[in-house]
Amino acid sequence: MKRLIPLQRHRDPETAPEHRRTPRLAAERDGALDAADDRALREQVIAALREIYDPEMPVNIYDLGLIYGLEIDPAGSVAIRMTLTAPGCPVAQSFPGFVEHAVRQVEGVTAAQVELVWDPPWCQDQMSEAARLDLGMC
Repeated sequence: MKRLIPLQRHRDPETAPEHRRTPRLAAERDGALDAADDRALREQVIAALREIYDPEMPVNIYDLGLIYGLEIDPAGSVAIRMTLTAPGCPVAQSFPGFVEHAVRQVEGVTAAQVELVWDPPWCQDQMSEAARLDLGMC
């Protein structure tokens, strides 16, 4: 005669066997990995921004302080708020598109949008120490 083993119900999803966990609970459990992935993607986007140099100064746009905001949503869409060193900059029309294109090339980025802003106006105080050293200002 076969003996039936009762089905165990796990009240705590963390102690349930892996195959019994719901996808939602597994995703919640793995949230720390998502945060780590977000940080890694942010670092890759910043690295891409550091490869773009201001046309008038031999310093990258990130260390120059031209990036005012960088947001990445969970889907990998990147929104950047940036300025230029001067409103009359000759590349004001084309430079945001160039930045968008460079950011889109980063693995994991699904979309990129750059908003050019003039407030607050850029000033030398926004440069990183590395940028100041590059320009001989320290």
